[in-house]
Amino acid sequence: MSLKQLIRAGHGSVKSDLVIANGKLINVASAEIYPADVAIKDGHIVAIGDVSHCIGPNTVIHDASGRYLAPGLIDGHLHVECSKLSVTSFAKLVVPLGTTSIVSGLDQILVVAGLEGSRHFLDEANASPLTIHWGAPCKTPYTMPRSTVGHYFSPADHRVAQEWPECVGVWETVREFIQEEDADVLEALEIAQKNKLPVFGCAPMCRGHKLAAYASAGIRLDHESYTVEETLEKLRNGMFVVIRESSISHFLKENIQVATKLAPKASHRVSFCTDDVVATDVLKRGHVDNMVRMAIAEGVPPIEAIQMATINSAVAYRIDHKVGLIAPGRQADILIVDSPESFHVKEVIAKGELVARGGKMVKTLVPPLRPAFLTDTIKAKPVSAADLEVRSDAGAVKVLAMNMSLDVPFVRNRRDAVLKVSGGIVAPDVAQDVLYVTVVERYGKTTNRPVAFVSGFGLKRGAMATSTAPDDNNIVCIGTNAADMAVAINWIIEKGGGQAFVEDGKVTVGLELPIGGIVSDIDPEEMAVKEDALDAAARAAGCTLEWPFMNMFVLSITAIPEYAITDIGAIDCVGLKVFDPILENI
Repeated sequence: MSLKQLIRAGHGSVKSDLVIANGKLINVASAEIYPADVAIKDGHIVAIGDVSHCIGPNTVIHDASGRYLAPGLIDGHLHVECSKLSVTSFAKLVVPLGTTSIVSGLDQILVVAGLEGSRHFLDEANASPLTIHWGAPCKTPYTMPRSTVGHYFSPADHRVAQEWPECVGVWETVREFIQEEDADVLEALEIAQKNKLPVFGCAPMCRGHKLAAYASAGIRLDHESYTVEETLEKLRNGMFVVIRESSISHFLKENIQVATKLAPKASHRVSFCTDDVVATDVLKRGHVDNMVRMAIAEGVPPIEAIQMATINSAVAYRIDHKVGLIAPGRQADILIVDSPESFHVKEVIAKGELVARGGKMVKTLVPPLRPAFLTDTIKAKPVSAADLEVRSDAGAVKVLAMNMSLDVPFVRNRRDAVLKVSGGIVAPDVAQDVLYVTVVERYGKTTNRPVAFVSGFGLKRGAMATSTAPDDNNIVCIGTNAADMAVAINWIIEKGGGQAFVEDGKVTVGLELPIGGIVSDIDPEEMAVKEDALDAAARAAGCTLEWPFMNMFVLSITAIPEYAITDIGAIDCVGLKVFDPILENI
């Protein structure tokens, strides 16, 4: 629709397609709630209040009597691929809950299939009710030292991608890149300056002079605060703060205190994100709608909580001219909810069309055909058990095991252990909860498959593996023995991507992820069944973690302290270097 037509629709000479009548408008711009109708033409809001001048003989009237109108919700930072659902399947999961916009870098498909893969996913979103506001990743991969991926996103890519209409800024600017003055990242930020695009951060546990240096790079916002004190410090340093509540990282109750206790007058600079969620969790708790309810339960006034999920996020990401409020000129993403206090979404209008009612899609979503470059991405050759064994000539060795923290999500700290050597092999020791962990390079560029040690999973038997594993999506596997690990890895290679649990040489549960080796077009409910089965198999084999597979698939993230493993080896995430997990021979 042309700009002239939108203007004419606003003053009524062109009649609207749809009018939502008799509802109470939650106006997040003025912080008011009052009776108002909303007129929509070609997917855009053209008038609010008295819209009788917009109604013609073909205008559809949608009655919202007794209910409230809220803007579509925005997830301010989301790796959509980490749900293991395609864009279409993810839309089926979250749009009925009121999430109509996400800010995402699509970085996981980017490292697999380059700009062509990201373009395919953006086109898919454009044809769906879900809008992706795309942040061009600062570079890929985010790992330091650099791991092996299918595509290295470079400044040359930025010069192309920052011109895309979906691009709203530079995404996931990891603190270590700024700290180390990474040349590629600094060039990407300079390109963004010329294009007048904002820069979005990723700076967990960044305080003091490190935060000052980071903020000096022009970082507009951050989504990675572990404490409310850290959140406040970032707020004081001029950043917008995005509070995270993922499936595995529960930070809202802690960090929302910045709005309820420490700086309540600055609540307009607080917004929400989920970062990484899975279908199992979303189907139980909800998505951004759940964060609104949680914030209200923690003492945030309802209209402020709704603002955090809508206009605050839009302003932080500089997209409030497009979404985030019910006002003329904005995309017609409108929720019909029961009340601001309870905030249960009853109906969803996205891009001007009624698409969901009662928590279910009423619009049929069909995924696009998947080209071969997205379905033939696992190039690794099968491995043997012998490939995964750690060897030593000593009688025993002292090793460093990456220990999963019980207190802080994702964090791996140091645990030293002594392991026996038998027949030249340093075997895992389930009695000490010291397991093998390996990353198998999947792109066919190397034969890398380092093996190190991990602790904190509690697995007593079997092995588990995944090819969806940010930030490089190589195959990550942990296990109590090399034989089961080889079976799990080889199953994933054979299927072209997926997750598997293996016991006694047999795959007991498997999930195929054929698109990029990281996502599937299956429905969310089917994905939840598979997720439950995988995690249940791991727990039945002794795993003590609530989310076994999610905890495993983050082991390659070097931006989280203190240890990680990528295809180039075990990584000291503080020293940013590869280390030998065998500390000494005994």
